Amino acid sequence: MLIQLLTVGKQKEPHLTAAQDTYLKRLTPFCKFEFTQLPAVRLSDKPSEKEIASALEQEAAAIRKAAKGTLIAMCIEGKQLSSEEFSKLLTQELPMRGSAVTFLIGSSFGLADSIKCEAFRRMSMSAMTFPHALASVMLMEQIYRAYQIDKGTGYHK
Repeated sequence: MLIQLLTVGKQKEPHLTAAQDTYLKRLTPFCKFEFTQLPAVRLSDKPSEKEIASALEQEAAAIRKAAKGTLIAMCIEGKQLSSEEFSKLLTQELPMRGSAVTFLIGSSFGLADSIKCEAFRRMSMSAMTFPHALASVMLMEQIYRAYQIDKGTGYHK
C-alpha cells in the first residue's frame, strides 16, 4: 500500500526532520511511504476571514493535484481513534478502498472545508493543538505503531 503524508507548509526544524527520517526508515518494510510538502499560501500579518478562506481554497487545489488515493483529513473536529482502532483502519479497512491513502495536514489555518468534505474520513490526534511539523512526526509514529499492532509485536506495549 502507498501511504502519503501530505502537509501544507515547509518543515524547518532539523530535529523533527530527523525524527521523520527515522520513521520513514522504520516504515519501509510495511508500505511505500511518501512525504509530500506543499507551500502554504502567504498571507498578511492580520488576514481577514475572506483572505484565509481564499488561501485555504488555493491550498486545497494544490492538495487535489498532489494527493493519491483515499483522503484522510487531519483536523481538530475529526474523530479521535485509539491506536488499536487506527491499526484496524490502516491495515484492514483502507486497503479495501484502494492501493493508496493520503493523510492531509493543513497549514496553520487548517484545511479548506471543501477538501474536508471530499475526505473519506476526518481524524484528530487530540483536542490540543500541535505544530504541524510535530503532528507529522506523531502521525508517522502512529502509522508505524499501527503496523506493529497488526503484526502482534511487542512495540505497542
